[in-house]
Formats: sequence, structure tokens, C-alpha cells
Amino acid sequence: MNIGSKLDKLHFKTRQNRWLLYFSIFCRIVLALGFIPSGFTKILGERFASGLSINHPMGHYLEALHHTGFYYTSIGIAQIAAAILILIPRTVTLGALLYLPIIINICILSFAVRFDGSYVTAPLMVLANLYVLFWNYHQLKFIFPFSNDTNNSLIEKPNRYNNKFPSLFFTGVIMIVGISILYFVFGHEVMPKNSRSECEKQFVGSKNKTAGLRFCDCIHTKGRNLQECLSEYNKSKIK
Repeated sequence: MNIGSKLDKLHFKTRQNRWLLYFSIFCRIVLALGFIPSGFTKILGERFASGLSINHPMGHYLEALHHTGFYYTSIGIAQIAAAILILIPRTVTLGALLYLPIIINICILSFAVRFDGSYVTAPLMVLANLYVLFWNYHQLKFIFPFSNDTNNSLIEKPNRYNNKFPSLFFTGVIMIVGISILYFVFGHEVMPKNSRSECEKQFVGSKNKTAGLRFCDCIHTKGRNLQECLSEYNKSKIK
């Protein structure tokens, strides 16, 4: 059995389960809610995360983005369009396809600058988006080279859903959420945090308090980039 046949079988089995149907709807609603407020903020011309200092690594990016004029507005329009399309059953696949590159970009950016605001949520939204795309795999599989199915008919709604609760699947979902949170808390020795006071709190009682306070000053007062501040911290910390 090739990879295309295996995916077809898994997809068909997934579409028969009522709980997984509910989860796909939940993912669509959460994804839409994640983009609608930020999209409207951009369309209205307001700076996103306006309370974040310009000196913060993410603040540098958002401030520059805010001054790009209609490009900034177009991102907001794309976010609203993706959110609306993903909510409508007939256009959910198109919405998820539009949503995916935007949320992947946000995810990579969040990791690059270690931004608290989306460090956990962005990767989870990427996974939720991928789940929605897999739920609608029957509308996408024909673009993949491993698909050998030439039947373009959509999967019909089952007459009767399987009501068995997929405990293994939802255990995996809970584990992924837990791992994401744990990585956010323990994955990095230092984080810039959203303010200087929050940044300094992570060094209370630490043997590297002096180096840590310099790191926070480097980020939140001097406004230097994250890699430079991390480099100075690593050079001055106690091994």
C-alpha cells in the first residue's frame, strides 16, 4: 500500500468520527478568532500589540511593519479573508490554504524573536490549520504526486457517524499542548519578555543575575537585536 492509499484510508476513517468532526469545527472557529481582531487592527491602521515597546525585538518588527502603508493593510485584509473563508463550510479549504502561509510566517517570527505573545499559540495554530487541511484532504489530494486517485467526487457525509471517542488522538493533542507550554517555559535559558520588569524577574535568585540584568538592559533600554544581546549574555554569564 503506497502513501497515497494510506492517507486515503486514514482520511476516510477520520471523516467517519463525530468527535473528530467536532474538533475540525472547533479548530476552524479558533483559527478565525485568532485572525479577526489582529486583521481589523491592521485594516484600521492601528499598530498591532501597541503596548509592546519599540525596543523589543518584536516591537522593532511591528513598528516597521506599521509604517509600510497599504502593505500593512493588505495583511489585515488577507487575515480577515482567511478567517471568513475558513468559517464557511463551502470555502473552508480555500480559507485554510490562505491561512497557512500567514500563520507559518507568524510562527517562525515568534520563535526567531522569542515573543511571548505567540510563542505557544502560533505553532498550535499551525497544527490546527494542518488538521483542517487534512480533514478536507479529499479536495487537495489531487495536487500531490503520490495520489493515484482520479475520482474528483467529494466524500459524502456519512449516514451515521462513529461515536467512539478517539481517546488516543485527544491524548496526543493534550500532550502537544503540554509540550508546547513546557518548551516555552523551559526551552530557553533567557527570554526577552514583554517588558524590562518581566525580563528581570527571570533572573531573581540566579547566579547570573548581573549578566541577566545587562541582557534586559540591552533589549529593553538600548533596543539592540536579540542575537547581539544573547551573545553578550553568554560571554558574561557564570559557567
